[in-house]
Amino acid sequence: MPRKTKMNNLTSHELVAEINPENARLKKDFLSYLQSVQRSPGTIKGYENDLDIFFVYCMKNLGNKKFVDVTKRDLVSFQNWLIDENGNSPSRVRRIKAAISSLSNYIENILDDEKEFKDFRSIVRKIESPVNQPVREKTVLSDEQLESLLSELTKREQYDKACMLALAMCSGRRKSELVRFKVADFSDDNLVCGGALYKTSETIRTKGFGLGKYIYCYTLAKQFKPYFDNWMKYRNENGIESVWLFPAAGSSDEQLSATTLNSWAITFSNMLGVDFYWHAMRHYFTTHLARSGLPDGVIQEIIGWSSADMVRVYKDLTTEEQLEQYFDGDGIKSVQPAKLSDL
Repeated sequence: MPRKTKMNNLTSHELVAEINPENARLKKDFLSYLQSVQRSPGTIKGYENDLDIFFVYCMKNLGNKKFVDVTKRDLVSFQNWLIDENGNSPSRVRRIKAAISSLSNYIENILDDEKEFKDFRSIVRKIESPVNQPVREKTVLSDEQLESLLSELTKREQYDKACMLALAMCSGRRKSELVRFKVADFSDDNLVCGGALYKTSETIRTKGFGLGKYIYCYTLAKQFKPYFDNWMKYRNENGIESVWLFPAAGSSDEQLSATTLNSWAITFSNMLGVDFYWHAMRHYFTTHLARSGLPDGVIQEIIGWSSADMVRVYKDLTTEEQLEQYFDGDGIKSVQPAKLSDL
């Protein structure tokens, strides 16, 4: 079964409409402030959702009290409710508390010149958070599993899904980034490093502080091209014209929504018989490059990380696998640097 996140209908329009008007205004002003300092739309939406959960809880359990009157005892009861009654993971609890803490900091630092908030002090950080531990088993997919999945998708003539999966495997990009690729990114003019990699025509927005950072993205050409060709042939035969590699259904001017990939992930999970999630492909790509013998610094540059430390986080190689690249029965190997054209 695919990995699932605890989702409840906690913040329906009807419930949100009952939030204390002063809390609703405070939330609106805070979100406007985040826009003014160029936080990403995704970050702002996350804060809004998390604050709605807290304010609805206040409305239903704390007499709809104003945020400035919330006590440490109230926060403890809310945290306990998230874990014991709503079934949230420690990581999710920490994220919701971070939203509340950010709102508190906004009041303390920005609204301190207003009489109502003059003596306000943030208390969120005084409440110890639950131990952050993984609640999901990590999925490590083999070459054989993914090749079998690609083969089955192609057999079913689901060329869009096969192309998307191949792109994730060969680029290691995040789910939100995969839908931002354009057809022009995979022309012969975009081949670099002796034809080993496609380099995007323009920079693509990736995760980062504020509105994110814009970087050129690279894709392993040899492995990706067959699935790209199949998808483009299907598009030509069916009159699908769009600058986006994966256009939205019914609107060629828009890119496919990242939420559609959630549905595809469920399909892949059912086909594989194990949990599939798109971030696993980031691990797969990093591991593939490392297993091929590329130095961490080169992998860092290909993926666009600011530090090679991230490579160690994402590559799923055992200690023995890494040592075997440099040692054998005769002792230390004479290792030749790997070439991208060999991948």
